[in-house]
Amino acid sequence: MLSRVAERMYWFGRYLERMENTSRLVNVNANLLLDLPWVIRHVWDSLINISGSADIFFEKYENAGERNVIRFLLADESYSGSLICSIRMMRENVRTTREIMPSEAWEQINEFYLYARSDVQKALRRKGRHEFLDDTISFCHQITGLLAGCMSHGEAYNFIRIGRNLERADMTTRIVDVGCMNLLTGKEDIPETYDNILWMNVLRSITAYQMYRQHVQDRVNGEDVVEFLMKDVTFPRAVAHCLGELGQCVSQLPRNDHPLRSMTRVQRMISEMDVPKLFENNLHDFIDQLQVELADIHGQVAQTWFDYGPPVQEQNGQTQTQLQK
Repeated sequence: MLSRVAERMYWFGRYLERMENTSRLVNVNANLLLDLPWVIRHVWDSLINISGSADIFFEKYENAGERNVIRFLLADESYSGSLICSIRMMRENVRTTREIMPSEAWEQINEFYLYARSDVQKALRRKGRHEFLDDTISFCHQITGLLAGCMSHGEAYNFIRIGRNLERADMTTRIVDVGCMNLLTGKEDIPETYDNILWMNVLRSITAYQMYRQHVQDRVNGEDVVEFLMKDVTFPRAVAHCLGELGQCVSQLPRNDHPLRSMTRVQRMISEMDVPKLFENNLHDFIDQLQVELADIHGQVAQTWFDYGPPVQEQNGQTQTQLQK
């Protein structure tokens, strides 16, 4: 397979996963407002912190109010991580490699692109936001399912899976990090009765609430949520599961020594993490290091199969795993 084709399949997988994650976060964040008492001031800049794009955001906007954050994450053409930019880049990666995928996938992607271009402005208003975001998530599921059922599971499909699972693992760590640190301003003033609402929001951000309740026979609490989202090997959006999927895909590709070594190092970090101890001391620092290691996996993948040069490093608080190709 040509390196440019592999690269475009990889970024296609990342962009598709990024759009779904962004839609979920905005949807759940809006719903959280309905669950919290009016005396608790919720902040929309938690979504900016999750995306790791605070510097870019505040260069363009004066405050992190609801309308500014929604416009930035969904409709800002100049921000490479916005939904509208992600779908444009996803479509472009597929357009130049159409012969790799089933023709039905291209038709579905093109329909998705046209829908997003024409309807994204509706999402800036509360009235049409929920419908638009639900439709976006449905399109992502349809495309993912179509490829799983109709595309040969060879090298091209493996690169899609690598991109998807690396993006997913990175986003899960960011959601957990913000949930632990500052999802809400004045978190220390939140009554204990509302603490589980915050962690339920973390779970719902990645559709993990029901699976969590099946695995953890206890009330929702921070330590168990972090343990589940980091170490569970059966839940598809847990970091440990994503790393397992990455390992399976990479092991089927040639010249895989360096990427596999990076993945094994991160898997060891996850398996050996002591969540109660980290909760008391430096969970935030641990997750920061984990995100750097995920960025290194991206760098090893790029260097091995896309000929990027040396592995990338964290830049201005935003790892290369989030930067636009």
